[in-house]
Amino acid sequence: YYKITHGKKDIVVACAVGHLYGLAEKVKKGWVFPVFDIEWKPVSETTKSSAFTKKYLNALKKLSKGANSFTIATDFDIEGEVIGLNVIRFACNQKDANRMKFSTLTKDELRESYKNKSNHLDWGQAESGEARHALDWINGINYSRALTAAIKSTGAFKIMSTGRVQGPALKIIVDREKEIKAFVSKPFWQIQLVGEHNNQEIIAWHKEDKFWEKTKADEVISKTKGQKEAKIGNLEKKQFNQMPPFPFDLTSLQVEGYRCHGISPKEILEIGQELYTSGYISYPRTSSQQLPPAIGYMKVLNDLGKQKQYSDLAKKLLKKSSLKPNNGKKTDPAHPAIYPTGIVPAELTERESKIYDLIVKRFLATFADNAIRETMTADIGCSNEIFIAKGTRTIEKGWHEFYSPYVNLEEIELPSMKKDDRIKVSKIELISKETQPPKRYTPASIIKDLEKRNLGTKATRSEIVDTLFQRGYVQGKAIEATNLGISMVETLEKYCPKILDEDLTRRFEMEMDKIRDGKEKKEQLLEDAKDAIIKITAELKKHQKEIGADLQKANKETQDEMSFLGICPVCKQGNISMR
Repeated sequence: YYKITHGKKDIVVACAVGHLYGLAEKVKKGWVFPVFDIEWKPVSETTKSSAFTKKYLNALKKLSKGANSFTIATDFDIEGEVIGLNVIRFACNQKDANRMKFSTLTKDELRESYKNKSNHLDWGQAESGEARHALDWINGINYSRALTAAIKSTGAFKIMSTGRVQGPALKIIVDREKEIKAFVSKPFWQIQLVGEHNNQEIIAWHKEDKFWEKTKADEVISKTKGQKEAKIGNLEKKQFNQMPPFPFDLTSLQVEGYRCHGISPKEILEIGQELYTSGYISYPRTSSQQLPPAIGYMKVLNDLGKQKQYSDLAKKLLKKSSLKPNNGKKTDPAHPAIYPTGIVPAELTERESKIYDLIVKRFLATFADNAIRETMTADIGCSNEIFIAKGTRTIEKGWHEFYSPYVNLEEIELPSMKKDDRIKVSKIELISKETQPPKRYTPASIIKDLEKRNLGTKATRSEIVDTLFQRGYVQGKAIEATNLGISMVETLEKYCPKILDEDLTRRFEMEMDKIRDGKEKKEQLLEDAKDAIIKITAELKKHQKEIGADLQKANKETQDEMSFLGICPVCKQGNISMR
């Protein structure tokens, strides 16, 4: 802990290293379910890996005895509020406390936050946070015990888990997997014209695009066979403004970080947290795509200008007559979009540097001018068949300069030409293709889809996806549902579909938002959840043996599949596996 003097006050700053308290059963009675009798207990008593937190909790208890006022300065979000609430009521034996609110760990903002702290905890956040913890605990423990008991009923053992978000998330991946496996490719044909004009290559495609009947495509090939020249018909040019990107919220940072650097969403959140606690960026767990003027645009840009790699870009923005970011629509009641504070980072790891650079470039780009792009479409006639060439080029870079090298746009520049110009044709060819199945999810795209469906929270989605991997339900960078994952969903759909109900999960998410806004009570939500859990676990008990048999069979198949390395190179017959 730290002792400081601020004005005429002596202040002690002590640490809550994450959650010092967690939910647990009041009285353990073995693997029974359903259970709802829970209470907050020190995590040092319930989790071996959290034993180190005991000394921090003891310090808080000891220090609180000599304090005459209490201020919570944990992260200003639902999780931070629950951490602060538990410390205040259980360690400090207080009913309430002052509350600091801040989005960066910079000296100026922390001083301002302390000066303007509120007199009370944010009780909406606290109530909503408690409801979420209880909801996740009673769902997770009861469903997981029921499924593990089902496996045990077959004489085998494997820890099985699902939860109120984990189940629907797995179903989304499994449904995509089934689409892929059921997909039947359909052949089609396209006709490409390759030509030249002013010593520049032109590629054009027949206006029909996809021919579903080969005979029709063959007719075009026959008609244009041997042609050495084509003629430019209609030409159309259009210029359009391309607005700068929105500031980063957590999900868009995770998606972009995965696209640009291949870093997993879970690791990006960890890196973001490290950059935040080091003071280099604002709070990363935000849903906001908006940068309010209160963050001080000019100060941040001036500070970024002290870093050599951003100096020129920052100076260009500071010359603008006004600074206005291209804010998105998404908001967050607690925090702005993610932005760099301007504090010069000390040594960063390679991956930290990559994510920091991405955040800085995105911040700079949001203040830049629109890019101006031009599309050009040319109709090319050959034996009365029309081929279409399309090109798009950037005329003025605008924000592209500030977001380099992360701009992901294709530049196809057509040669300068006018109507009735002649094209030298080098070939016209028939290309056979097949329709493709839908793509598998990536770790980034599944998080984006979960957000769109309002399943989970910005801070938990990457953890949920990671759990699916740990349980053996999914595998691969392009996320593929394993036999166990598919069987889990199929078995639950057969015997207890409510456990996978996306609408039920979404409804609870919306109700927790209402609790935060003071429009609903957590007690009512938890009663509704208990009723749903009692009905679902009753169904699981009723079909325990059938569920266990299906899951155990799939578990063995998945183990065999994931441990298989290949055919023995010596005997060419036996299988080599890691088991």
